[in-house]
Amino acid sequence: MTPGSCRLCDAKLPEHALLELLGMPISAQNLPAIDDLHKDHGVDLQIFECSQCGLVQTCQAPVAYYKEVIRASAFSAEMAAFRKQQLKGWVEKYHLLNQSILEIGAGKGEYLQLLQQAGLKVYGTEFGEDSFQACHQLGLEIYRAFPDGSGLILKSAPFDAFASFNFMEHWPYPKNTLRDVAQVLKPRALGLIEVPNFDMILKNNLFTEFINDHIFYFTANTLRLMLEISGFEVLEIKSIWHDYILSATVQKRSTSNISAFAEKRQHIQEALHQFADQHQECGVAVWGAGHQALATMALLNLGGKIKYVIDSAPFKQGKFTPVTHLPILPPSALAQQPVSAVIVMAAGYSDEVCKIIQASSRPNLKIAILRENQLEII
Repeated sequence: MTPGSCRLCDAKLPEHALLELLGMPISAQNLPAIDDLHKDHGVDLQIFECSQCGLVQTCQAPVAYYKEVIRASAFSAEMAAFRKQQLKGWVEKYHLLNQSILEIGAGKGEYLQLLQQAGLKVYGTEFGEDSFQACHQLGLEIYRAFPDGSGLILKSAPFDAFASFNFMEHWPYPKNTLRDVAQVLKPRALGLIEVPNFDMILKNNLFTEFINDHIFYFTANTLRLMLEISGFEVLEIKSIWHDYILSATVQKRSTSNISAFAEKRQHIQEALHQFADQHQECGVAVWGAGHQALATMALLNLGGKIKYVIDSAPFKQGKFTPVTHLPILPPSALAQQPVSAVIVMAAGYSDEVCKIIQASSRPNLKIAILRENQLEII
């Protein structure tokens, strides 16, 4: 088979497979009955590792039932006890008591019931009809859906949290699925995502852990990368259940808070205009034609209040500032075309420039330095 592109970073996968397993079972579910044995045959499973992001994956199409969660009918006593303690601790640690949670791939409600016992208001999605009906019979609020990137419409949204247990490794396009999930979550919502631990598989050479149902084999690093690219901040990743499972707690990423930008802009603009207005007798110069100075003059409407701009870089001299169209002159202009004041906008070089001006200019020249948060009058 010809490998395609990485399902995570879109880089072209290597020509040769990392591992090829011949005659593998065609699926882990839908075991053949006696009348079907003549039709059963093995398949060749090829495993590739992306040379760019490191994600181990198959190129095969997903199994027919990849949208469904099919679990054993019951947890073992040991697993049930572990999960109750784990989920109770997770709810307490992240202060989720009485909050709403959406499980992606609820199966027959096994984990929804445990999450409910841990103190959460539970909701779920499940595509398999039999499992969907089983959840209904338990009185669970369930949606027959699979997030495939086309958008989720759930009447109980938005949710405070979400969970997915050993299901993401089946998804052919996990970035799309996770982005659908993010759309039905509240800002900064938490998530609990678990997948088989490929770090442990590698460490113990467990070649029998490969399966046609699993498209992805996540290490802690590639799991983190997948989640971050899909719009989540990873708060914690740890291995659990005898190291067989990677358990990640994530938080929906929010946009950067730039609410203070407008206030700072107004403050700096008022200070610069006031300083420039006070020294218009012979005019005001700006020292610095770097990108910050150019942006400051354009954004804060300083063009009509500045006589010229000084910069020591010869390749800038004789040119004009963009937008404000002020002439850029060499430092000698301060002597040849005197001004009343100079505003230094030279970022990390501002103090050095100020000393140069003080040493070479007349004593009554007023100087101000534009710092990060204020205009400093020298």
